[in-house]
Amino acid sequence: MPNIQIDRVHISDAEDLIEANRKSRAFHAPWIAPFTDMDGFDAWYARTITGPNLDFVARERASGSIVGVVNISEIVWGAFRSGYLSYYGISGLSRKGFMTEAVDSVCKHTFAEIGLHRLEANIQPDNVASLALVRRAGFQREGFSERYLKIAGEWRDHERWARLSS
Repeated sequence: MPNIQIDRVHISDAEDLIEANRKSRAFHAPWIAPFTDMDGFDAWYARTITGPNLDFVARERASGSIVGVVNISEIVWGAFRSGYLSYYGISGLSRKGFMTEAVDSVCKHTFAEIGLHRLEANIQPDNVASLALVRRAGFQREGFSERYLKIAGEWRDHERWARLSS
């Protein structure tokens, strides 16, 4: 039996997600800045309702605690059938395999049930834990993108990783 449960984000997740993100601010600081209030949740949730995003909440099956979030964004259909994968774990729950399981589960779901062909993850080179996670989840390194994404006011380099449906 899996250690985690993956569900599409729901409005009822707001309070738990806001609390988890607040608790994890320092843990996330070098890499991302997820929402920490209701306005931020509402904006994020609106994107999952209207598209082109699919957002998932990962919970530890035994306790029901949120262990992380997995997002598939900028989905392009037609012949491309691709999206961008991003994710983050919650402070105090890292290095237990939860997010590897969550990412792998979401990938399998989006390939088999949603019909995507390719997922791409872009990761800062210093984020060693995240690079190890995508390797474990079956992603292959495809390249390096200089000044790829603006984070905390600075353009950051990223490694480009991808996983295909077959």
